[in-house]
Amino acid sequence: MAIEIKVPEMGESVTEATISAWTKKEGEAVNADEVLAILETDKVSLEIPSPVSGVLKSISKKVGDVVKVRDIIGAVEEGAGAVAAPSPTKASSPETVAPSASEKVNEELPPAARKLIEENHLNPAQIKSTGRNGQITKEDVLAHIASAGKGSTPQVAAVSPSPEIAKQIPQGSRAQGPRENVVPMTKLRQTIANRLVQGQATAAILTTFNEVDMSAIMDLRSKYKDKFKETHGIGLGFMSLFTKAAVAALKSFPAINAEIRGTDIVYKNFYDIGVAVGGPKGLVVPVVRDADLLSFAQIEAEIARLAGKVKDGKVALEDMEGGTFSITNGGIYGSMMSTPILNPPQSAILGMHNIVKRAVVVNDQIVIRPMMYLALSYDHRIVDGKEAVQFLVKIKESVEDPTRLLFEV
Repeated sequence: MAIEIKVPEMGESVTEATISAWTKKEGEAVNADEVLAILETDKVSLEIPSPVSGVLKSISKKVGDVVKVRDIIGAVEEGAGAVAAPSPTKASSPETVAPSASEKVNEELPPAARKLIEENHLNPAQIKSTGRNGQITKEDVLAHIASAGKGSTPQVAAVSPSPEIAKQIPQGSRAQGPRENVVPMTKLRQTIANRLVQGQATAAILTTFNEVDMSAIMDLRSKYKDKFKETHGIGLGFMSLFTKAAVAALKSFPAINAEIRGTDIVYKNFYDIGVAVGGPKGLVVPVVRDADLLSFAQIEAEIARLAGKVKDGKVALEDMEGGTFSITNGGIYGSMMSTPILNPPQSAILGMHNIVKRAVVVNDQIVIRPMMYLALSYDHRIVDGKEAVQFLVKIKESVEDPTRLLFEV
């Protein structure tokens, strides 16, 4: 009996995905719950398991096809043969040769990654893997090629100089090879691009800036970080304090925790804070739920948990839905200042930056202090400039005097 393989529900507002890989070929035996295909949505990758043990009877959607929820992508013939153990080899047969380690690795690779490795004559053992269960992904291979300067990623089009011009180029001035490599955008990168354009096109985005003296928070962290970790089992970073400071400011300025829905303004009475995290497939924004109800230690633990899921490629759709306000920290990459783009339908986003010792005036004296620039991008349709400036000042005051958060002033 043939059992259809269907695209499952993929979460709120997600209706389609792209087939990025099939792990089995038609006619191959499969076990129940063994991964058959990998779908890439605009947010995460989803593994499609086999519903039963048997044989992969048909593949009706190929790699690269866009599929929708409940689409049939293939079928498994139930009971047609479980995954059998390999036939015993005859030691006396000269034709019997055990596969090499690299061949075994190649057999376990997703088709897209295997194709890239074979085309570029790479050794899988030298490629750093970020996929689930240590599997090498297509993105891992592309990253390896880029870091090694191979210049031989899949090409849709390559442009080389004409023979006449090539003769005029001094030898050794440029490595031989195509002048351009064109690589298709992943589904995630396409969605990031579309959302960035959407954010710019549908909101009246303005950005206001301020600077904050990090001395107090750095002294506080230095004084209590060891005891904090000993007590709570998690490191004390800056993100929990900035999250708490943001919640306090959002309570004072409700419009920044609201969204425009049609012709209505929807004010949120909860505080789900999105924290931007860089992962192997790009920047994603998992959400710390009900941050106003969590302690500093609970916020640090939740951020660490979500960041771990992003790094391992296991972040789920529900981890990234429904945020009311976002925080992004470009400082970890060395950014001094930026204008972050809104994460629709949210009305504002806070940008943190690197900490740099600068000369500032305190009590009419020039002193050296660790300073950070803060940026608040906001939707001017719903947030007035005065509110945005006061909101950022509120965060500045909380960071420069963390006891304000304790007394809620």
